[in-house]
Amino acid sequence: MPTWYDMTRYSLLDLVPVVEGGTVGQALANAADLARHAESLGFERYWTAEHHGMAGIASAATSVVIGHVAAATSTIRVGAGGIMLPNHAPLAIAEQFGTLDALFPGRIDLGLGRAPGSDQIVARAMRRNLDSDANAFPQDVLELQSYFADDGQTGIRATPGAGANVSLWILGSSTFGAQLAAMLGLPYAFASHFAPDALMAAIEMYRRTFRPSAALARPHVMAGFNVFAADNDAEAELLASSQQQAFVALRTGNPRQLPPPVAGYRESLGAQGAAILDHVLSCSAVGGPAKVARDIAAFVARTGVDELMIASSIYDHAARKHSLTLTANALREPALAA
Repeated sequence: MPTWYDMTRYSLLDLVPVVEGGTVGQALANAADLARHAESLGFERYWTAEHHGMAGIASAATSVVIGHVAAATSTIRVGAGGIMLPNHAPLAIAEQFGTLDALFPGRIDLGLGRAPGSDQIVARAMRRNLDSDANAFPQDVLELQSYFADDGQTGIRATPGAGANVSLWILGSSTFGAQLAAMLGLPYAFASHFAPDALMAAIEMYRRTFRPSAALARPHVMAGFNVFAADNDAEAELLASSQQQAFVALRTGNPRQLPPPVAGYRESLGAQGAAILDHVLSCSAVGGPAKVARDIAAFVARTGVDELMIASSIYDHAARKHSLTLTANALREPALAA
């Protein structure tokens, strides 16, 4: 009988972190190198996400970064996890991703979200006004599908874009996205790596209400999961402190570049602060190979997800690559999880 490690795919989410003392150029070079490494390890796809006005994230021009990474790799799927569609006209996204598909045929994913990917001030600068209807997201997705299908419903032919073989996904951190993905018969990705609360409810709703489509015959669920792997548990805890610091800075309104690790950071927050951090980042594995393998196995057993989207912002690039190697080994070697 197949077990989780036979069936679960694994992919990589990279926010292209700009580290303290580093540059955007260095972050983008690291992104290409990390994607090549993930490709060599058998990762299914590499995604980056649209964020704006954040000093520590270099993926704001998401389609440009995707082209950069796709050009540096050869087989791994490359895409957006995601594009925040309310920030854009669907036609512009059809043209961008139609171009990417023409350059890298059969390798481009397009995950769609409805969050702004920024604060309200930056969102206004992106959109020029905030008068658009937040409930228009489903209609925008349908319009985008129409451009790719070249079905004539919009009266406009996207060039590039018409007939493009772009894999569409719906992203979410609530049941809203789950309902939409199920209705449209599209794969669904849940942002449990930072918003875990509605994970199980969203998965249940998506699977229960899924309608097969030309794009997808059966429901396919991906869930975000943080992994900080090192040769031992103590080293992994230290590596994880960089993302913990960045997350606290973001939630307190002071986004920053990814800081170097700090020993004992979690404990320095006090019991209440540490509990909040532990809850938000509860979908995580932090430790040596055996602990990471056990925690991944437990998460997959609990959720039954079809695919894991591994996330981890680690200050040192070499340590991040090593973490990916250990993660891939844990996913391929079930004996580690015993």
